[in-house]
Amino acid sequence: MSSARTRLALLALALGGFGIGSTEFVAMGLLPNIAHDLLPQLYAQSTTEANAQAGWIISAYALGVVVGAPTIAAFAARLPRKQLLLWLVAAFTLGTVASALAPTFPLVMVARFVSALPHGAYFGIASLVAASLMGPGKRGQGVAFVLSGLTIANVIGVPIITWIGQAHGWRIAYLVVAAIFALTFVAISLLVPLQAGNPKATLRNELRAFGRLQVWLALLIGAIGFGGFFAVYTYIAPIVTTVTGLPESAVPLVLVLIGVGMTVGNLLGGWMADRSVKRGMLLFFAVLLVSLATLYFTAWSLAGLLVSVFVVAGACAALSPMIQTRLMDVAHDSQSIAAALNHSALNIANAAGAYLGGLTIAAGLGYLSPIMVGAILCVAGIVLALVSFGIDRSRIRRGVDTGVVHAQRPDPVPVD
Repeated sequence: MSSARTRLALLALALGGFGIGSTEFVAMGLLPNIAHDLLPQLYAQSTTEANAQAGWIISAYALGVVVGAPTIAAFAARLPRKQLLLWLVAAFTLGTVASALAPTFPLVMVARFVSALPHGAYFGIASLVAASLMGPGKRGQGVAFVLSGLTIANVIGVPIITWIGQAHGWRIAYLVVAAIFALTFVAISLLVPLQAGNPKATLRNELRAFGRLQVWLALLIGAIGFGGFFAVYTYIAPIVTTVTGLPESAVPLVLVLIGVGMTVGNLLGGWMADRSVKRGMLLFFAVLLVSLATLYFTAWSLAGLLVSVFVVAGACAALSPMIQTRLMDVAHDSQSIAAALNHSALNIANAAGAYLGGLTIAAGLGYLSPIMVGAILCVAGIVLALVSFGIDRSRIRRGVDTGVVHAQRPDPVPVD
């Protein structure tokens, strides 16, 4: 396969990530608009409570990812990968259309849950395809390339679609996202080569990943530690308008900055994942914690807001390919489900961050309170990472298999 065809195939896979990033994150910037339209009585009584309840839509999507990622990956690991990707993108298209057309708040929540089911499986299978296309020793970069579609969505797609939603209604915004998924279906059909599934994969083999302690620890690192980002991102619109005092028109610009931070962080994380997952995770968790603390104390100022959200977004995006690589390392032969489980973990973080942040806001603690929730979750993620890495060191000293493998690398790589 020529290098040009490989790049086009990778771009088609990243376009799917672009659509997923758009459908997942556009609700953050349109949260007040959704609350006003779907919860008019509550919004008239208290915009704060309406915004907090509207955040449940984000939690519903996140829970859909949590359920769908391991389920689809486990049952579909043997299917041809291109065929599976096409089915997943078709499901995204239909689910996003349903989200735009559902007439009531409960039905929109159901539509968001259903449309999220293919999320983790898409990223998991697409990451395996990308790693195969990139070749040995570049697995982390392959994962990061697919995730780059999601991060670039936050630079271009989410701000533009947020602006469209503010001008023409949030339902139109979701129809634009559905069109992106339809384009992705065509691109994958034409550009991604046929790849067989794993003929040795069985439901039992894939589910063996859940019998490994290190798999559970890696999942918890993502599910808890990543919550700091979503606690902030979910309520970024009211933080910008209420705390910093900027007009609503500034929200898309802040989202662009977050997207740039995520794009830079994702590239750094992919590069670091191919060198030292452990050192990289600890480094970027520390950066995340410091940036969250900085945001809490400086969000009232324009400079403090912009610098802090950029670093928060960059640190979190850098963690994503490293957590996914760690999961694939510790899952042995259960690669399909391991690649997908990362997105279950991150969307548990999404649901937890949105929900816990909403609780503190509803309790009257203000729009800065989710930032402190995020800092607490980040500290917990660091503790879990230290425990996981400590178990590796203990097993190495005792001469026991650490449960870490380094798939698709041409030479043996010591546990770092």
